[in-house]
Amino acid sequence: MGISADLHAIGRPMLDAQLAHPTVRGIAAGDLPEAVFRSWLEQDYLYLLDYVRVFSRLAWQAPDAHLGDLVDLAHSTWHDELDLHRTLSAGFGADLDGAVKGPACAAYTAFLLESAADYGEGLAALYPCMWGYSTLGRILAADPPAEPRYRAWVDTYADPAFAALSARIAVMIDEAAPDPARARELFVRGMEHELAFWDVPGTRS
Repeated sequence: MGISADLHAIGRPMLDAQLAHPTVRGIAAGDLPEAVFRSWLEQDYLYLLDYVRVFSRLAWQAPDAHLGDLVDLAHSTWHDELDLHRTLSAGFGADLDGAVKGPACAAYTAFLLESAADYGEGLAALYPCMWGYSTLGRILAADPPAEPRYRAWVDTYADPAFAALSARIAVMIDEAAPDPARARELFVRGMEHELAFWDVPGTRS
């Protein structure tokens, strides 16, 4: 079993915890309070700006066979995911330009940027976001929300093209062959950050 398959097995229970989170359940049902999604949208926008920087840092270290993939991933994040956030921001009254990182966002982006100092380890650290959102999108798309804005969010992450990018990262992790124990450690930490990121204001009593 390759490293990525091992990460999938480790990550599935942690992904189930995300599916059970009130924010994710609210998106799935289409009834998440707008204030909660607005806060999440602002934080995720700031997160994605640094996610592009992570891809760029990794691209500088990448073998030739991976370089184009990382450029494509940075391009997709900048143009597809961030465009989604910009499109949704008006409907939710989000202030993307004036937003300030909260503790969860700051901790997660610092972790990713630090991990990207090592190529293989950086791939393992960022994989929870790619794999997690692709899997969440696929699961939620089986019974998508009727509310059009939340449906747009689900459709973005359920897109087969996004799943293909996630699958390519898995192959790249296996080819980079980081230390398996270290890869598992970083992947688990990334999954923990993913779960914590859903704790935006109004999601907990």
